[in-house]
Amino acid sequence: MKKILLLSDTHSHIDDTILKYVALADEIWHAGDIGDLAVTDAIKKLKPLRCVYGNIDDAKARLEFPLHNRFMCEGVNVWITHIGGYPGKYNPNIKVEMASDPPKLFICGHSHILKVIFDKKHNLLHMNPGAAGKSGFHQVRTMLRFVIDGDKIKDLEIIEIEKKA
Repeated sequence: MKKILLLSDTHSHIDDTILKYVALADEIWHAGDIGDLAVTDAIKKLKPLRCVYGNIDDAKARLEFPLHNRFMCEGVNVWITHIGGYPGKYNPNIKVEMASDPPKLFICGHSHILKVIFDKKHNLLHMNPGAAGKSGFHQVRTMLRFVIDGDKIKDLEIIEIEKKA
């Protein structure tokens, strides 16, 4: 069983509230737009990190992290990318692989809009944790927390960090 903290779109922002939730998880997954690598360095000091780079990330982030991260967590096939779209409107660059080899859990960021949707066509769970950073149009900073137990994804929680001023 693994407790996962999922975040995205930090845009160079890390604070004690985020780090408090990092400390409570087994693994941290970041769906891109890291900004300053000080964000991922702070997370990696506390917990294992799986991450992808996003469209705002520089060459250093692109050397350290992939565009797509596909892996198994317990019995769950996971795919994390930054600009992935959502069920019915996936990014054209991933449509072929999504149709031929869909994961059980598809994660993306980019939109700054928290969404969790079951994709009936591909029989997968889609998650976008919204934005944990302060930059962007979102009104509430958000993250997701959940458990992977064998081949089950369960105990999903929305974490609202704060409303923007």
